[in-house]
Amino acid sequence: MFLALRELKHAKMRYLLIALIMVLIAWLVLFVSGLAQGLSSDNASSIQNMNADYLIVQKDSDHRLTRSTVPEAQLAEIRDFAGGSSAAPLGVQMTAVTKGGETKKLDATLFAIETEGMLAPAIAEGRMVDEIAPDEAVVDISFKEAGIALGEVLEEQMSGQQLKVVGFTKGQSFSHSPVIHVNFKVWGTIKPAVSRGGTGDGLQYNAVALQAGAAKADQISESVPGIEVITMDQALQGIPGYKEEQGSLLMMVAFLFVIAAFVLAVFFYVITIQKMNQFGVLKAIGASSSYLARNIISQVITLSVASLAVSIGLTYGVAAILPAGMPFDLSPRLVVLCSVLFLAVAVVGSLLSLYRVVKVDAIEAIGRAA
Repeated sequence: MFLALRELKHAKMRYLLIALIMVLIAWLVLFVSGLAQGLSSDNASSIQNMNADYLIVQKDSDHRLTRSTVPEAQLAEIRDFAGGSSAAPLGVQMTAVTKGGETKKLDATLFAIETEGMLAPAIAEGRMVDEIAPDEAVVDISFKEAGIALGEVLEEQMSGQQLKVVGFTKGQSFSHSPVIHVNFKVWGTIKPAVSRGGTGDGLQYNAVALQAGAAKADQISESVPGIEVITMDQALQGIPGYKEEQGSLLMMVAFLFVIAAFVLAVFFYVITIQKMNQFGVLKAIGASSSYLARNIISQVITLSVASLAVSIGLTYGVAAILPAGMPFDLSPRLVVLCSVLFLAVAVVGSLLSLYRVVKVDAIEAIGRAA
């Protein structure tokens, strides 16, 4: 470490330029990672934050909640196997709403739930919907940006149903639209019971949330016809555009890491080649290959840690001035993961330099130095 620090101090400009390149690459990696996580939350936070282990959907619905229909009779069968409190119905409807007295439409997704059940979201402001209220709703806090306040009345465009806002939630969005939670009394008004052969079948749900182990989930899947039990991850992948969006962003991040490995490998290899004579002299006076290797690794780690510290500061600084509507979420866990990967990539990129140092011939290097 002593030799590494002395060399960094001696060749300040050279290593400052390398550090600048590392800062820019790490900054780009962190920013794209934060954007990917932000878009993921904006697309599916209502599912990610759902208090359930599995979702039960209609068979052959491609894991898409909006394509699934679970009738009331099947809900009763599922609850017989799962236990009443372990299974909760869920209605999902993409829609648009308008603020009372205005014509501007706001995209939204209706989630019909049992307001005292396991799917009830945490309330950030106000209160939860009453189970039997005919016109109450809890909306995501992002509606505040559109001027929606507690007590405001929203009109659902498909049915004309009036919804009084009684509470706000946080982190509740689906398919890039904020979620409005309502009870099943309101849901029955917006999506009235359909008839099959002239007989009303009761309410129609899109899914049933399940809190259970894998064995119970398998038992329900085998025992109740016409349904499929899917994991929460499969439900996320079924959201339109989620898999494609995240796949593209993750590919960008992966390529950034690959590019970082090549760039750092080239920089450190060129610097190592320039110092081959000095390494040979050091070997001739007794320095071991392991000592010289530790010197290079110390330089790489020191530069990487310093660059990451600057990059993290820059990323959070930019995030603080981003528009509120821009989906960006850089959690500490993601920062740690990206930092560890970046350090690993930097060390891997220096392996070519280590190979050259180990193979250097002391006598030959001294001859070139003379």
